Amino acid sequence: MSQEPAAAAPPAGEQAPQDAEQEEQEAPERKRQEAWAARKALIQHGPSFVMSLGRTTSATQVGRDQLGVSGGTVHGNVNNYFGGVPARPEHLSGVIRPEEITQLAEVFRGCASFEKALARLRTERIVILSGGRDTGRCSAALMLLHRATDGGPVRSLERPRSLSALPDRLDRAEGYFLEDFTADRSSPVREPQLLGLREQLEHSGGHLVITVEPSTALDDVPFVRWEPPPPEEMLHAHVTSRIGEAGWRELCGLQQVKEFLAGQHQPVVLKEFAQRIVAVHRGEADAQVLTEYSERAIGAQVTRWLTDGQRELLEKAFLISLAVFDKAPYAVAAELGDALYAGLQHTADPGKPPVIPVFGVFREDRLRSAHARGYLDTEVTEWGVVGQYIAEFQEERTARTLLETVWNLHPSARPALVEWIDRLAEDRRPLVRTRAASATALLATADFSSALAHLIEPWADGRNPDSWLMAANALTLADLLGVKTVRPLLRDWCTGEVESRRWTAIRAYSLLGPTAPEETLDVLLDSIRQQPQPEPVDEDEEIPESVHQFADALELLLLAVREPVLGRLAECLGRERTVREHALLAFLKACRQAEEPDGRPLVLHWYAQARAGAEPDTERHLTVFWKALLADRTTNDGALDVLSGWVRRADGEPETESALAALLPAVTAEPPNDRRVGHRLRGLRDSPPSPSPSAARLLDLLPRSS
Repeated sequence: MSQEPAAAAPPAGEQAPQDAEQEEQEAPERKRQEAWAARKALIQHGPSFVMSLGRTTSATQVGRDQLGVSGGTVHGNVNNYFGGVPARPEHLSGVIRPEEITQLAEVFRGCASFEKALARLRTERIVILSGGRDTGRCSAALMLLHRATDGGPVRSLERPRSLSALPDRLDRAEGYFLEDFTADRSSPVREPQLLGLREQLEHSGGHLVITVEPSTALDDVPFVRWEPPPPEEMLHAHVTSRIGEAGWRELCGLQQVKEFLAGQHQPVVLKEFAQRIVAVHRGEADAQVLTEYSERAIGAQVTRWLTDGQRELLEKAFLISLAVFDKAPYAVAAELGDALYAGLQHTADPGKPPVIPVFGVFREDRLRSAHARGYLDTEVTEWGVVGQYIAEFQEERTARTLLETVWNLHPSARPALVEWIDRLAEDRRPLVRTRAASATALLATADFSSALAHLIEPWADGRNPDSWLMAANALTLADLLGVKTVRPLLRDWCTGEVESRRWTAIRAYSLLGPTAPEETLDVLLDSIRQQPQPEPVDEDEEIPESVHQFADALELLLLAVREPVLGRLAECLGRERTVREHALLAFLKACRQAEEPDGRPLVLHWYAQARAGAEPDTERHLTVFWKALLADRTTNDGALDVLSGWVRRADGEPETESALAALLPAVTAEPPNDRRVGHRLRGLRDSPPSPSPSAARLLDLLPRSS
């Protein structure tokens, strides 16, 4: 038998140029992803260091939201004292383990807001605790219930859509904890809901604490604002529970401790610093460890991880993968970490094939070695919510420090890292693609020129719109992370002649719109005006891709910023033909979007809110747009299809029919809109086998000429 080896396949992430070109030519054309769906995927799957930059409480609200989400939960034995960043509970109802509350009680110290909340809980059996994230509001809630129930069981409740759904669950004489409930201004917490809850609690003998963000809409209902104890008291509680009052007096005068307390620290950081104080007191470490703590300690730990000759390359690859997929499913980080290892191994020793122990790594040991933790949580997918085992670093700054260190201090790893991120960008999972963009954004903060040359520009110059979206997402996140060179680059690309780069810049501008809406709209409109005057489009002719690009950008800006953009675009409808075409298509796209999870049409709900909230300008602008949609020959069919969907939804939803009952007479006051809408409603009314009753009622509201 011949001993000559067969031709080796290229390593992971590497492909012969001619093969890649042929594969690209033979690949089927991908379906164009909707801009709003792509935006939601970016927000939904972004890592914590990106999410924290946003200012909104919901990624899918119409109102002035930015890239980001909010909320924080607490679970496990790291819950001892304040809550904050530690691992979170499963989003399922269940009794919290008594030993967790016992550990918390050992270090908990009250304060004025705690005593006020406890008094209200004992007399009224329900209290809403409002406070910022990472302030210990959740741990305070557990201690409130522990005290009010005299050490009785405490049950964590699954978060309902409305407080009205809670009374049936409060049927036992125990403490109930509803963590991080959210309510927006369209559906605020109201006093009748609390009265119903209090009545049920008095009947069952239970107590309920609800924690909320300060931004939660509370319709004049009583609440207690959570103000945690001073940092010195928190640190004192942790230290004295371990080494007593004498040990604290011995160490609290150290300069390192005084400097630490002079800063603002999250409760979890205070807890970890207390552990080092205890180690110094017991002679297990010297005072130098206190000086090295915080940022320098994280950097030192990362350096030790990467340069430790005893740590296998496979585990170093996992660390880098976990930095990209921090607070994401462990299985994804592990799977893709193995792929990165293959590339790194090829760099280290091209002649040695990578060997991956398929069943040889114990998950908990691996996480412990990475100073990470795992917990059960849920992941939102396009098919619904699924359970996942999530992995995250114990110190949230580790992920960013690790990626920056690899990129800047270990450039030999760059080729494999770039190939790996490119592979992530082509993954079919939205989470993976989004994390590839966010990792690139972090690398851009460390070395913008290199990240641009190795990743962003190749994506922007690619032939596939999916790669353009990757470049746009990466630039968007880099700008949000403070890279000042992004905006000049976007302005240059937006007015340049390279179509793919122009598309990339337009999409990035639309995503960044809420951070600077006036500037963004000006840039987009100027770019539209500089485009060649479009030829009239026949009804059966496909709309040019360039028009779709600008319409997508305006759609995202319109839904995220709302009235300021709506008003400016409405002014352009009758004055600028070029802008009108793009604005109408953008508004039509926006009308097709729906809220999650109830599926309410975003624009129709916006119209109903404007009428209810006495916002005549918004109501008028939305009506003007709808009149223009129905009157324009290129958009009237699409507009009528949207109305048909709304009418069908109104058959089972009175709120939708009520909004349509106000909108349709306003947009059909003049011909030919009255005839077009009337014809469509009659078709729905008489449609076999399921005629629409709401269409019949709405038809009666139109002018008789329809």
